[in-house]
Amino acid sequence: MLCEAIRGDRSKFHVGLLALALASLAAPAAVAQQAPRARAAESKNMELVGAEALQGRSAYQPVIQRQGNRWVAYIGLHIGTALNPLTGKTEGNGTMVVDVTNPRQPQALAHIPGFHADPAKESQAQMARVCDIAGGTYLLRAGGTLHDLWNVTDPRQPRYVTTIVDGLKDTHKSWWECDTGIAYLPSGDPKWRSRITKIYDLSDPAHPKFIRDFGLIGQEPGSTLTPVPPVIHGPISYNGRVYFGYGSGSNGVIQIVDREKLLKGDPAPTPQNLVAPQIGRLDMPPYWGGHTTYPMLGVPIAEHQNQAEGKVKDILVVASETVRNECGGPRHPLFLLDISDPTRPFPISSFQVPDSPGGFCERGGRFGPHSIQESFNPIYHKKLLFVAYFNAGVRAVDVRDPFRPVEAGFYIPPTTERTKPICVEVAGKKECKTAVQTNNVEVDDRGFIYIADRAGTGMHILQLSGDAREIANRP
Repeated sequence: MLCEAIRGDRSKFHVGLLALALASLAAPAAVAQQAPRARAAESKNMELVGAEALQGRSAYQPVIQRQGNRWVAYIGLHIGTALNPLTGKTEGNGTMVVDVTNPRQPQALAHIPGFHADPAKESQAQMARVCDIAGGTYLLRAGGTLHDLWNVTDPRQPRYVTTIVDGLKDTHKSWWECDTGIAYLPSGDPKWRSRITKIYDLSDPAHPKFIRDFGLIGQEPGSTLTPVPPVIHGPISYNGRVYFGYGSGSNGVIQIVDREKLLKGDPAPTPQNLVAPQIGRLDMPPYWGGHTTYPMLGVPIAEHQNQAEGKVKDILVVASETVRNECGGPRHPLFLLDISDPTRPFPISSFQVPDSPGGFCERGGRFGPHSIQESFNPIYHKKLLFVAYFNAGVRAVDVRDPFRPVEAGFYIPPTTERTKPICVEVAGKKECKTAVQTNNVEVDDRGFIYIADRAGTGMHILQLSGDAREIANRP
């Protein structure tokens, strides 16, 4: 079945039309053929600076690291295989390493294959964290059944260091404190009832030290509590607390934890020990989840400056992940919670991109939030959030008044010949559409914005323009 976007000169266009016609004649009756629609880029107050194809691999998470005088992007990849032109070999998806010192001309430096024993087999290493630690630069990866570490001090020559933990059912989005070396590793430990967080000291990367396992009451071995609490998606450690999000797209739980009590408490997996470091918790309705939990502390509220109290607020931003294609489930907003009293987190506002006039429900793939940037860049922190919104690209959200978040700009990448089609079943027939799926977003200390596409379109490097640039006070 041919579901690739038609691009190029007139002769290629006619060849593409002929191929589509022949494919439709030969297709099984149960499959509804639909010519993909190539889309140009769409934007407001955001503009493209540069792009990197990432070898056509499905991308998950970019992180940006300054290494001396160079800036390097490490991009975790979804499951798959592709030819690596740098080695001439077919390799299972792992981690792309891209020099973005000149964001207008990013340069692929290396691809670190995934975790499969046979490098030509499908694999993944979705998650990436990078720290300058112990005199070098190290990459922490997660994917499949394990978490591992690589020395990337020379990003052209990544060197395997060690496997931190293996034999897991699954893994997900880790967090690594670069100043202390403490790492929080979402892990499907077979002994536990659902995915929880394993905590390690990686200050000496070659010799990881296990600290404890942590999860919600009911996830621990031997518990009979029903229903089993949702899996951890990922934590963020910031300013003495750890913010955990469980159930990325449904049955969400938001948990605020005292970091010192977490790290120094009794590690025995009992209900008493699991609840001991907890400061606050919010249980979400079953149709929304806790994908990303991003704190913004000490936000001045301009509208409240004449009030006797509440002039400054602590805010937690929570993204609920859209998990179904073509609006096949509930609409997932971005939530802002008041955590000024962390024992009682409470929602105060939300943000959504409307379906109209963009027609996002009809474009194909997912439409809704996935994640937000997770760095605390002073250019943007407490002023602008960047939300990866699947087929609606990346949205810049003005959060200076967290009670009234408003969109400040957006960028939707164009589809290309690399953009993979996404198929759904309608009335017993498979229908395929081609749409970008902006999966994750990150920013660097220069203010550039990086988005990665899970549909294979690559990585795009952006900058703000117009009114949005003025919000960030960028020259």
